Amino acid sequence: MQEQQEKRGLLIVGLLVAMLFASLDNTIVGTAMPRIVGELGGLGVMTWLTTAYMLTSTAVVPITGKLADLIGRKVVYVTGLILFMAGSVLCGAAQTMNQLIVFRAIQGIGGGIMMPMAMIIVGDLFTGEQRAKWQGVFGAVFGLSSILGPQVGGWIVDTLNWRWVFYINLPVGILAVILIALALKSQRISGPVNIDIWGMFTMTGGVVSLLLALTFGGKDFPWTSWQILSLFGLSAAFLTAFVIVESRTAEPILPLHLFRNKTFTLLNGIGFLMSVGMFGAIMFVPLFMQGIVGISPSESGTIMVPMMLAMMLTSIAGGRIVKKIGVRTQMLIGMITMAAGFWLLSTMVVTTSKWEAMSYMIVLGLGIGLVMPLITIALQESFPQSERGVVTSSSQFFRQIGGTFGMTVLGAVMNHRSTALLTHDLMPRLEKLPQQAHGMAEQFSAMIQTNPQGLYSMLLSPEALASIPAGIRQTLLPILKTDMVASLHEVYLVGLVFILAGAVLAMMLGKIKLSPPEQKASAQKAA
Repeated sequence: MQEQQEKRGLLIVGLLVAMLFASLDNTIVGTAMPRIVGELGGLGVMTWLTTAYMLTSTAVVPITGKLADLIGRKVVYVTGLILFMAGSVLCGAAQTMNQLIVFRAIQGIGGGIMMPMAMIIVGDLFTGEQRAKWQGVFGAVFGLSSILGPQVGGWIVDTLNWRWVFYINLPVGILAVILIALALKSQRISGPVNIDIWGMFTMTGGVVSLLLALTFGGKDFPWTSWQILSLFGLSAAFLTAFVIVESRTAEPILPLHLFRNKTFTLLNGIGFLMSVGMFGAIMFVPLFMQGIVGISPSESGTIMVPMMLAMMLTSIAGGRIVKKIGVRTQMLIGMITMAAGFWLLSTMVVTTSKWEAMSYMIVLGLGIGLVMPLITIALQESFPQSERGVVTSSSQFFRQIGGTFGMTVLGAVMNHRSTALLTHDLMPRLEKLPQQAHGMAEQFSAMIQTNPQGLYSMLLSPEALASIPAGIRQTLLPILKTDMVASLHEVYLVGLVFILAGAVLAMMLGKIKLSPPEQKASAQKAA
């Protein structure tokens, strides 16, 4: 018994180490981007460093859960860790931007395996009430990585060079592999294992096509362009084939019968809607702080710290509160708190201070922390261990898709509202500019129709502002600031609608009982 407890302690440390270094990676890489581009070039394809990782990590998540159920947690998790480390070493050794993009995709496959696997194993180790506490701790580690990432990344880039942003994953990853390999029990597979190859192929094709369409639509290509419409059509074709394949195969990677389960559908719907709003908020708050309040880009990063700290606090506290008030009540309180945060963000004006904006973000973070870990816990409690891998990974999959969808939809809302406001408020002023400013007026007029956020970006760039004559700047800036704030109001109100829809789904949840600590049979079996 003592040996089992020691092994469980080792395993938890290994899981926490693996989750910390995987979630740190994204924020650290973001900090190193300017140095990477400075050495390798490829400014035009820089966004692919993030996109390649996002595509592969999202596509592999649901496949990971099913493989964990079929062939065991240990082999899948250790494989993910090794792929992540291999991708990291290759990224550090990359000599061109195209190489780095390919290696980031490999790293993304490893990351997409690691993140859901940690939650699956926590589900195996503990009963419901214990799970709530531990998944709160894991949620706090994820929040901590968002705070530490920029600082760690900046220190590595300044002290060493950008390649160590990737190399640093190797010693930490080896430690995690050793701990997990020693402490996680191997699963004996009896009988033949049927891997759903065609299901993997069709789901990956559908998800990647959809994510590409959402990522590049309205930015690199118009929504009605043949490129974006083709990607949506390809996604629909792949996903239709996926449904057909899954209805006929013996071991589907995402069993269709799960969608007939009310709890499964409602919880993943809540996760999707929560992510739509959450990522939209995170994307636009720095724009407001830099463009309106006038703080520096590095300082705007600190605006997110109070939100992450609040999220960490309620992630941990929520694990203890849920056994007293129940899953549905806590879920509803969390979604309403998030809705209050969105409403407060929608009231920000040109004179809003940094401290007011930070207090609104704290409210939002308190709500997120109550909801995010609870979705996974509730799913794990509602299904047997044989399906725990696939339902746990589904939770992360729908949240990641929701985040991408949210950034796309709220970005489109921002552009549409900005075009309407700037056409009404700014175009008449541009038409009255003197003849010598005619070229600038034409450029601004074109941007109003095609890229209004490009105009706002001038508010963030002292160099761009300095290039505009003082008289014209004094005329244009107040209009740009006022219209940007009005556009953000609409963004946050639309985000509020998504959060309120999630609250409605939370009210429809049935009673989900968390198993007490005394029920240790499954935990002992997995430890």
